[in-house]
Amino acid sequence: MSNSPMLSARAIALEIEAGRLTPEKALQFGLDNSTAKESKLNVFSHQPKKLTAGKGPLSGIAVGIKDVFDTNDMPTTYGSKIYEGYQPPTDASLVSMLRAAGATISGKTVTTEFAWFTPGKTRNPHNTAFTPGGSSSGSAAGVAAGFFPAAIGTQTGGSIIRPAAFCGVSGFKPSFRLFPTVGLKHFSWSLDTIGFFAASAADIAFVAAACSGRDLEVNLKSRKAPTFGLYKGSIDDQMSADMADALKRVAKIAKGAGAKTVNVRGPKAVEAARAAHAPIQGYEACMALADESTRNRGKLSKKLRDYIRECQQITADDYDNARRTANRGRKACHGLFDDCDVLLLPSAPGTAPRTLKSTGNSIFNQLWTLMGLPCVNVCVGKDANNLPIGLQVIAPFGRDKQALQAAHWLEQAIASQQD
Repeated sequence: MSNSPMLSARAIALEIEAGRLTPEKALQFGLDNSTAKESKLNVFSHQPKKLTAGKGPLSGIAVGIKDVFDTNDMPTTYGSKIYEGYQPPTDASLVSMLRAAGATISGKTVTTEFAWFTPGKTRNPHNTAFTPGGSSSGSAAGVAAGFFPAAIGTQTGGSIIRPAAFCGVSGFKPSFRLFPTVGLKHFSWSLDTIGFFAASAADIAFVAAACSGRDLEVNLKSRKAPTFGLYKGSIDDQMSADMADALKRVAKIAKGAGAKTVNVRGPKAVEAARAAHAPIQGYEACMALADESTRNRGKLSKKLRDYIRECQQITADDYDNARRTANRGRKACHGLFDDCDVLLLPSAPGTAPRTLKSTGNSIFNQLWTLMGLPCVNVCVGKDANNLPIGLQVIAPFGRDKQALQAAHWLEQAIASQQD
């Protein structure tokens, strides 16, 4: 992975601060990469002709914006034909926060239709015959290809962690509601969570901290090894052989670097909450897209039309019961960390599937999105097809810095084995 084209947001900022690099030159790196590769990868739904550096800690840092966030100077289509050419009058809150910190908006990145499952046109930078994942397809692929050092996305099921894993980048799904969703086109307001992509956990922590003012940056000097909980759940048989091998290998690397590992069995209340994700998402999606599915039904994909029709059978009682089940699961999550600092699980069943008609399976992400816990994808290697393999580090609710710090530690432990 030493030949990766990815750009480090933190390294760029340090070079600019030292006077060895100008913000304009830093922005040019990504422009050069996108000029060379965009026609093959289709990362952008809209790309401005010129990039101007801002002022602040993120000066010279280009950020890709998933096309479900409103931008007042670029079209916002939400991945739908309904909104072709739509120009919002205001920026989404997170976009404003990034601009205020000096970041430059590199462009709008391709999303699946309304951040659901119908794929966009983006391809995986590691092999264009394979999916980049979704729904934050363009954001993950753009970081992997070096188009921009950071990007934002959303996760309702697995739309940050899964594409991060498939594209071999760091992906951070924060604790639920840590970042504002104002100006985001919702699919399911109880699940939609804003997150970040970058080359590493340290890069993500730097960008997230700079735009939010939160204490999220990792301690690069810390050598304190975390205790990893190896979660044993009801869907472990869904792992591919490559994923199961990667989990064992990385656990061994972590122990060899000084970490402890313990087995953590999923409590009944947590495992029972898996079934609550679907009715909560479906019931809310029907409401969130009520106008589109009434006035412009013909412009929705058949797959989404069928999904909405099926979800209209979910009753208010079904929804309320699912929410109660989810709440019981969230309370039970506290016990997951009695003997460990963070959990270590697959980010996906395996590596990216060889298809452009699907974004992959989010089965290993849905529960943790529902529980609202912070998750960070760590690229732990590649398979025989040179496709990245990802594991996710999960921390207790509100312990986002802890998740990022543990992910950084694991990245360093893996890198030391490759030197």
